Amino acid sequence: MNDLVRQHTALDESDLEWLHLLVSEWQLLSDLSFADLVLWVPTRDGARYVSVAQMRPNTGPTSYQDDMVGHLVPRGRRPMLDAALDEGRIVREGDPEWREEVPVRVESIPVRREGRVLGVIARNTNLLTVRTPSRLELTYLQSASDLAQMIAAGSFPFPGQQVDMDASPRVGDGLIRLDADGVVQYASPNALSAYHRLGLAADLVGHHLGRTTAELAPSRGPVDEALVKLASGWAPRETEVESNGGVIQLRAIPLKPKGPRIGSLVLLRDVTELRRRERELITKDATIREIHHRVKNNLQTVAALLRLQARRIGSAEGREALGEAVRRVGSIAIVHETLSQTLDERVEFDEIADRVLAMVAEISPGRVTGRRTGRFGILDAEVATPLSMVLTEVLQNALEHGFGTTAAPGGEQGTVEVSAVRGGTRTEGRLLVTVQDDGRGLPEDFDAGRTGNLGLQIVRTLVEGELGGTFDMLPAPERGTRVVLDIPVRAEKH
Repeated sequence: MNDLVRQHTALDESDLEWLHLLVSEWQLLSDLSFADLVLWVPTRDGARYVSVAQMRPNTGPTSYQDDMVGHLVPRGRRPMLDAALDEGRIVREGDPEWREEVPVRVESIPVRREGRVLGVIARNTNLLTVRTPSRLELTYLQSASDLAQMIAAGSFPFPGQQVDMDASPRVGDGLIRLDADGVVQYASPNALSAYHRLGLAADLVGHHLGRTTAELAPSRGPVDEALVKLASGWAPRETEVESNGGVIQLRAIPLKPKGPRIGSLVLLRDVTELRRRERELITKDATIREIHHRVKNNLQTVAALLRLQARRIGSAEGREALGEAVRRVGSIAIVHETLSQTLDERVEFDEIADRVLAMVAEISPGRVTGRRTGRFGILDAEVATPLSMVLTEVLQNALEHGFGTTAAPGGEQGTVEVSAVRGGTRTEGRLLVTVQDDGRGLPEDFDAGRTGNLGLQIVRTLVEGELGGTFDMLPAPERGTRVVLDIPVRAEKH
């Protein structure tokens, strides 16, 4: 709609925003009318109309099998559009049109904003299935007529009340028509069923909806006056009412076809099962996060015990082995700590990589600088956990064998850089990780596939076996060592 309005019409941005507000609401008018709606806006030169939006009803058959958006019609071809635009009134005159052997009644509703008519809604009703209307259908049609008059007067939609139609109640979910005092004139079967779910034993017709709703809703104090007013339809508002194990969603729409409020529409939907499932998911999420938190605490306890054990060992080699174990456990704990703070089993791995880099660099404080470039992005937990261990081993190996962990202060200095490229160089859905240092480099007879210490064996097992990727270690172009990891990952969601 934005492109069509800006390309063909002289409407400004505030007018376009009003049309967006209208289109966000007009499913209501379409369903109450049992009719298709097409929004026509005059072109910049006034010689034609362009259709910028279309809506089909959920309550009846469509009048248009084809998409009308983008069609241009010369002025004069559809006199009812001309009359509604020029005279600013709803036009219903004329005989039904025949479209593919289907009779269609056409009406034109001017769209007014601040005294100006911006365009015209063509309301097209399929008459093929017309029958004697029921009480429900009569209520729908009368409400549609009231809304059409409000659109023509510029009092609907309500400014600042843009509605998410996917989340709000629809006409078919349940409808109640109130008079000006808030007394129920008509309640659809679905609406009555929803109130029975809240514990209502009687009929709704003839009762004040606001007071009835407030009495059903549990309250420790006086009757909730705000709920009374909202359910009485005094203002365009939405709320939820929970009682007797049921939850209903209410939306009030004041009806002011000629200025003063003559009554209200209340749309409602039984959302009991939806809210129950949402609460179950919240409970499940909280349980999962608590589990990750406890696992993190347990891993930190294990790491602390290993540190205590290391202090009691006289062998330097034994202390170093336990120190490596502490760092391995710590890398897993970092992942679980991050998972304990998220709502799903996916984590932003850049933070984890930075913390692993800082943790490993502690074994050579002041001598080797670590940095990260690029983005790892969001990874699944089953990828993040082994990858954090792999990164820990590779970094630890670079510091230990590239620079030495026991050098005297002021000895070897250098840099270890971790770079990540999401998408990879071969195919989409891969993560390419490079860890490069400017240390001593590899021995001449080094073969990453066959030789290596325990850390490199762990890396090969995790990368090739668990992550399904590839691992290579080779001399850096100028000096030092380069480790390349190519890992398949799920596409990142933004």
